[in-house]
Amino acid sequence: MKEPFIDMRLWRQFAAVAEELHFGRAAQRLHMTQPPLTQAIAGLERTLGLQLFDRTKRSVQLTPAGAALLPQVLDLLDRAQALPAQARAAAAGEVGRLRLAFVSTVGFGMLPQWVRAFRAQWPGVRLELIEATGDVQLQALARGEIDAGLLLHTPGQAPPALQSLCVAQEPLVLALPEHHPLARTPTVRFSDLLREPLVIFPRPILPSLYDAIVALYHAAGQVPQVAQEAIQMQTIVNLVSADLGLAWVPASVQQFQRPGVVYRQLGGKSPPAPVCETSLVWGVNVPPALARWIDFVAHEVQASALKG
Repeated sequence: MKEPFIDMRLWRQFAAVAEELHFGRAAQRLHMTQPPLTQAIAGLERTLGLQLFDRTKRSVQLTPAGAALLPQVLDLLDRAQALPAQARAAAAGEVGRLRLAFVSTVGFGMLPQWVRAFRAQWPGVRLELIEATGDVQLQALARGEIDAGLLLHTPGQAPPALQSLCVAQEPLVLALPEHHPLARTPTVRFSDLLREPLVIFPRPILPSLYDAIVALYHAAGQVPQVAQEAIQMQTIVNLVSADLGLAWVPASVQQFQRPGVVYRQLGGKSPPAPVCETSLVWGVNVPPALARWIDFVAHEVQASALKG
């Protein structure tokens, strides 16, 4: 059976009488006369089907049911009083939930520091972090399962259907087995790489970056010798350590110090290495908590640029 709705005013009246244990003083506290208050409490008791107060001419006492109900009513009134401030905080993006997806490379660099600083500044926003490749992020954004994503692409190739903010650019570097002959020098000539087997991510995961790597080889009249594909950058580096091939990875991945792997840049008369860009992307709808995050990231990016 559906319980009847009880107006908040009745709960405030019950709490006043319960705390004062005197109908006259409770009426004064509520800025009303005593008879309507007495009638209101009697009506509340009828609605509940139980007695809340034991009344005599000289005293008013809570019944066991009334005493058990009082703490819950006081909590209800406190929460109701806090609702306007909570609504304003939610509208301002000071509280809420933010579902943020990210590619693994962001976890090697900026993201941990950003999360720590953002949580310190806006502790009322609950960050949900989801590691996912760029293709998975785009699908999740389309389905409304995440609010924003941090993904990789080549410069200027952020998904056109989304709003975006460039947060970083970095060149690709080579991950090599430490015992490989090419690892003996500080830099590597591209001409020495042309016939080396590669460990690379599948094209659907990062199409623009995959195409940039292929184009680098095509410009030299060669086709990359793909030995193995893997999705996550950590997995790619681990496969390099097992001597399955070399790998092109964003420079930030160098912070992943896997035993058996070294990182080298192109040198000599080599063509420039492909560059990858990390962008924060989001859709048309911008919840207040997401707006806070976008402003925060934009400020962090600008501050980092000023530091050089």
